[in-house]
Amino acid sequence: MPSCRIHTLPYSADPTRYFEKIRQAPGAVLFDSGRPASRRGRYDLLSAWPRARLVPSAGETGSGFLQRLRQAASSLGHIETPGLPFAGGLMGYLSYDFARRLERLPDTTHDDLELPDAQLGLYAWAVITDHQAQTTTLVCHPSLDGRECERLRRLFRTPPSPRSTAFHLAADFTPDLTVSDYRAAIERILAYIQAGDCYQVNFAQRFQAPFQGDPWVAYQALRQVCPTPFAGYQSLDGGGAILSLSPERFLSATDGQVETRPIKGTRPRGRSAAEDRLYADELRLSAKDRAENLMIVDLLRNDLSRSCRPGSVHVPQLFALESYPNVHHLVSCVRGELAPGKDALDLLAGSFPGGSITGAPKIRAMQIIEELESRRRAIYCGSLLYLDAGGRLDSSIAIRTLLARNGRITCWGGGGIVADSDWQAEYQESITKVRTLLATLRAL
Repeated sequence: MPSCRIHTLPYSADPTRYFEKIRQAPGAVLFDSGRPASRRGRYDLLSAWPRARLVPSAGETGSGFLQRLRQAASSLGHIETPGLPFAGGLMGYLSYDFARRLERLPDTTHDDLELPDAQLGLYAWAVITDHQAQTTTLVCHPSLDGRECERLRRLFRTPPSPRSTAFHLAADFTPDLTVSDYRAAIERILAYIQAGDCYQVNFAQRFQAPFQGDPWVAYQALRQVCPTPFAGYQSLDGGGAILSLSPERFLSATDGQVETRPIKGTRPRGRSAAEDRLYADELRLSAKDRAENLMIVDLLRNDLSRSCRPGSVHVPQLFALESYPNVHHLVSCVRGELAPGKDALDLLAGSFPGGSITGAPKIRAMQIIEELESRRRAIYCGSLLYLDAGGRLDSSIAIRTLLARNGRITCWGGGGIVADSDWQAEYQESITKVRTLLATLRAL
């Protein structure tokens, strides 16, 4: 069996050093663990010049598109690469609205951003940094032409050339909703909960501003102030980009072992050490936030059970506190083992979109979201993901995520609404989650 060509590169704790060399190439994509500031993530992956691009066609079902992804990934041929998460395969995103291709949902929201429901590339090479081993490696699939592999090796060993680029907002961010509109939406959700329609609904508001310049400059500034383990940058046609500073894993699958890490429960960081501890303790002890988190854990246990071996789904971690530069979160972990005949794309189809950003029951919550959010979510609450030709998957929930497209940059903030939610507290939380991101871009 042919093997991948593996070339050692100088280790870099910051993946932007290598991505800078390809960021303007077609299909440039970065999966960023937030190093060196963030300590939770292990791998960075980056690539460009995909062999093929896959976008859903008009009327194509979600299962049909996922089957095309499966065929594209398998076309490379599986090559074992011990110790590395990727040896050629797919990288890209699924938008939140891809769910319309998987489930029967109403379609009433306005699609003003016009982002394709999904876009993934088929890549035959990647630069992979393992921060645990402190190695950086160029991995070339054997199907990649040897001359191209050598070109890439020389490219990444060439000293970086300085580039002068800038980014700035042409006006401040404005929300889509007035405070009274937000209150009315929350009261409508509470009425649905009281009537027994649902237990929880994730509701979001959108912020938008015109911009000029290079989204990559914005991303570099954002990762400095908000380093997260499931961040990512994906270039789009026309000079646009997805800028994600997500702290949340959606699904991972390696050697048949499955994991999801839902976030539900948030408090701001304090202005002093004492205030910060107070907020953290308040979150840890909050019966409301624990109940909210547990609802989503139960939902995800059910979602994973669709593709996992009976009896294998379990919860090794519940209500763990994770702290980031702008917020504290409650995070749980659900694990399982893929059933015979099931693969990572079956897992994705049975669980998308993530329960932590929809609500429970999921379909009814999504119907209410469609009723109350006037515009499509696009990338927000979708997923950035990579799928190796051998079936290894890792993916994020695209929260703390911005879309730079057609001269406007868009950001969303939301939270889970339950029976005892207070609309003013929820409104403040939706702003707290994105305040650092918006303030950083205002300062550029």
